[in-house]
Amino acid sequence: MKKPPRTPAAQLPERARVELEFDRANLLGQLFGQFDKNLILIENRLGVYIAARGSRVAVEGEPDAIARARDVLVALYQRLERGHGVEPGDVEAAIGAATAPSLDGLIVARSGETPSIRTRRKTIFARNAAQASYIEALGAAEIIFALGPAGTGKTYLAVAQAVSQLVSGSVDRLILSRPAVEAGERLGFLPGDMREKVDPYLRPLYDALYDMLPSEQVERRIASGEIEIAPIAFMRGRTLANAFIILDEAQNTSPMQMKMFLTRFGEGSRMVVCGDPNQVDLPPGTKSGLADAVERLGDVKGIGFQRFTASDVVRHPLVGRIVDAYEGPGHA
Repeated sequence: MKKPPRTPAAQLPERARVELEFDRANLLGQLFGQFDKNLILIENRLGVYIAARGSRVAVEGEPDAIARARDVLVALYQRLERGHGVEPGDVEAAIGAATAPSLDGLIVARSGETPSIRTRRKTIFARNAAQASYIEALGAAEIIFALGPAGTGKTYLAVAQAVSQLVSGSVDRLILSRPAVEAGERLGFLPGDMREKVDPYLRPLYDALYDMLPSEQVERRIASGEIEIAPIAFMRGRTLANAFIILDEAQNTSPMQMKMFLTRFGEGSRMVVCGDPNQVDLPPGTKSGLADAVERLGDVKGIGFQRFTASDVVRHPLVGRIVDAYEGPGHA
């Protein structure tokens, strides 16, 4: 049997090996994950081989991949040293950061710490450079537009910042709103009272709230009026002072609705407008209020813009690839 020709040594990928040693053995179980699932994830995503023995971890593969795997392991270990857990999403985020050329493998704010938002139930850390910039803007800007695809954390981080400020007392109320576009004229035919009719369209906002606050606090604050969740139509005729106001799915507003919403802004308030300009559910030929606002307000002092792309998606990595498939070149 004729043997296949051998690949010239010069064409073989360069292989290398690096060893890491971690001081605190009690953290390694969380670092590696149950049945080493975190290490396996890093191996599969970066194309390396990882072997752990005691407090030592050896990484083998191409030099560039090894460097990135090392950055991921060190970043996750440092997170554990600061007293925070490591979940699968955190591993994916660290891998994404390590593979982004502009990040040099790690996301570090000017203070030397990863930007974060502390709520009653958890502390939320930035998972990429766009989120780091967004978290800093949420703490500084009075009105900010967050633009980009689903899964980038636009609304989730805005709700986290709003809850943090509500609990600290820097705002008196939290107001969350969405356009109930899908209901249209059929809203009146749905069973139940008004809250029961519109709640299905506001459910993502409730889900975020329950992730930030104990359920009994959410219900108590909703009952007292400290937290209000309502369709955008309920904002008409009001001036919202000392409040943190979030508009989600803003691409499904009309220009008049958007103008009405933005002009509700009052003294001592913060406002975040979240939306995906590429996912408009309005009738054909209807201009999105979000697109109109971005055109009109791009140069207005005091209004900030944070743009996310498919590469900033922090859900399952497949979500980012799906977004690319729908919105990439050749897909209008």
